[in-house]
Amino acid sequence: MHSEQPPRKLLDRVRDQVRVKHYSYRTEEAYVQWIRRFILFHNKRHPSEMDGDEVNAFLTHLAVNENVAASTQNQALCAILFLYREVLQQELNLNLDAVRAKRPHYLPTVLTVEETLEILKNLTGVYQIVAKLLYGSGLRLNEALSLRVKDLDFSQKQIIVRDSKGMESRVTMLPQNVVDQLKEHLQQVKRTHQQDLERGYGETFLPFALQKKYPNAAKEWIWQYVFPSGRIAKDPRSELMCRYHLHESGMQKTLKQAVRIAKIEKRIGCHTFRHSFATHLLQNGYDIRTVQELLGHKDVKTTMIYTHVLNRGGKGVISPLDH
Repeated sequence: MHSEQPPRKLLDRVRDQVRVKHYSYRTEEAYVQWIRRFILFHNKRHPSEMDGDEVNAFLTHLAVNENVAASTQNQALCAILFLYREVLQQELNLNLDAVRAKRPHYLPTVLTVEETLEILKNLTGVYQIVAKLLYGSGLRLNEALSLRVKDLDFSQKQIIVRDSKGMESRVTMLPQNVVDQLKEHLQQVKRTHQQDLERGYGETFLPFALQKKYPNAAKEWIWQYVFPSGRIAKDPRSELMCRYHLHESGMQKTLKQAVRIAKIEKRIGCHTFRHSFATHLLQNGYDIRTVQELLGHKDVKTTMIYTHVLNRGGKGVISPLDH
């Protein structure tokens, strides 16, 4: 007689459901963390015993007591809704009257072309290549680090960005300026991959169910990350010993240093390159729809923010002081 399997813990069921939906590992970690915090906030009560009032109380606590940003509060709400809809399959009687965190309305920081080139000059090696793709192709940092060899199309001078924000894919340009550097970098990556294969490693994490569909694909060159990590480690989802891509923090720290050397007194992060990419394209006369497609924005309103940046300085009006 077979003993019955013990029921899976709630957070394990959340992880299972996130993976069924093909959400990123980052989203999985965030959702699990928020659901755990929601349960602890209500003294470890099981979510199935709670309803909309408890959700409102938690969201209000985040805004009032923890002073979180609007996007953070929204992520917490998405995690809780996911728990009730997808895991517990329980109808939530939610009338959102929680105190909502204030959403700031700000214009993105944009670099001039000269400032951009000055920062790029202060970067070296792999981090310079990544920064050139952020600025030259308008990629988000995670999109650049997640690139695989097959996503680079040198003959068509384009990059295929797969499963980015909102699980959409898009095509953007591969700047000529970075091609030689990138090809040289890939030769080094290929040598490392060859050495890994000889040592019995060389597999990479494959998205969705591709591992089952194509058992040998994980070792193929085209599936390797363009910017692999310097060490082999265990993949948190599949337990596979492999090279994941470079961690975001390495790029962020290196950029901070490059900005300090350039003595540019603006609040600059990796995303600033993407803002600058869009603004400089509009300055060069490209239409907003083209820029929207290259950035992968669903709504042109999101892209419109860059037209406000173009008009900075009183919407192009000359100050009476300057007459």
